[in-house]
Amino acid sequence: MDFTFRLFAQLGPIATLLVKAILASVLGIFLLIAFIILRRWYRGRYFRRLNERTLAIRTMWDEIVSRRVAPTTWRLKPLDCEIVESILLDNIEVATPDKVPELLACLRSSGLLDMRIREARLAHGWKRRTALLALGRTRALEAIPALSEALDSDSAETRIAAVRGLGRTGLAEAAVPLLERLETVQLYVPDHTVKNALANCCRNSPGLLLAYMDRCAGPARELIARVLGEVATPELGDELLILAADPLPEVRASAARALANAQPVLAFPALRALATDPEWFVRLRAVVALSSLNHSGRNRVLLRSLCDPNRFVRQRAAWALARTAPGLESLLEQVVDTQDNYALQAFISELERSGQMENVMEVLEKSADHPSAGRSLLEILANGRQQVEKATTLVAAAVAGAR
Repeated sequence: MDFTFRLFAQLGPIATLLVKAILASVLGIFLLIAFIILRRWYRGRYFRRLNERTLAIRTMWDEIVSRRVAPTTWRLKPLDCEIVESILLDNIEVATPDKVPELLACLRSSGLLDMRIREARLAHGWKRRTALLALGRTRALEAIPALSEALDSDSAETRIAAVRGLGRTGLAEAAVPLLERLETVQLYVPDHTVKNALANCCRNSPGLLLAYMDRCAGPARELIARVLGEVATPELGDELLILAADPLPEVRASAARALANAQPVLAFPALRALATDPEWFVRLRAVVALSSLNHSGRNRVLLRSLCDPNRFVRQRAAWALARTAPGLESLLEQVVDTQDNYALQAFISELERSGQMENVMEVLEKSADHPSAGRSLLEILANGRQQVEKATTLVAAAVAGAR
């Protein structure tokens, strides 16, 4: 021991600083280990209590929902209150329409709904955003005013939470504040968030979107049109035809998608016109919509789109034609007649991708003057040894021989 003190005395201040640093490190490590152990003990204790209380509440769940057990027995206990609210919200999301009123009545009578509304209006930060999302899960009409007020928050995260909360209600009334702010360009939230919320709210009431489209212009009108393209129903009927002639290309493209979903009587003439639109993405949406229609003139329009200058339109038209059965041999002859190598290449690629090429070649080989043409074509496509232009030449020869 004396030797140690003499050694430190000889080293001077440097030794003192070194000892202090070592002791501080050891103390820090000890405190960190103690914190980890204490935290694990506390969390283990919390989850044990959570499991015990969850089991106890589950055993008397029917009595809680029917209010035979007074809310005062669990409402003022934070852990029990958290468990009951979580179970109620989960049940509301999966419940059938006839069960929802009873669950909502339990939320109202226990004061849980009022508690969340108060938090959505008075709380701040993460607590307020949690309350807004919880209000959306309740699907209660009383939640809409509080959610609407949060749309004007200075915090972007709070506004996003409010839009998501309105969307989770699934109520047409919840779409009104969103549409009103879109009309006045006062909704500063990412478009995809608003789009998802409106789609959820207007899925059963798409006519509400049409009413607000006439009042909006520019990006807001395009956004509403995109939502309408997803939720359109046959009840909208010919009202969708007006959108097919809209001056905004995005609206026309969304109208094509809406016509495919609603499929009114005059859907085919409108889509045939949209397939020749000046904008390539409008033509693409029209071709996609035509692929879902069952109309005798559909293939003629798709064959014309197969020669489109845009390769995406050609590929989608080829995709639709290659999945037309029966009659692929006749379609192949018509594609050859177009004298368009790009159209023929796109159609051959889709035939190969869909697994129909071998069947088509078998039919052609049986009636062709040169039976090896179809076999050679299959080998070239399978092995990729030569250019696609040679494959198209062989197809043309096989079709000519079949005639």
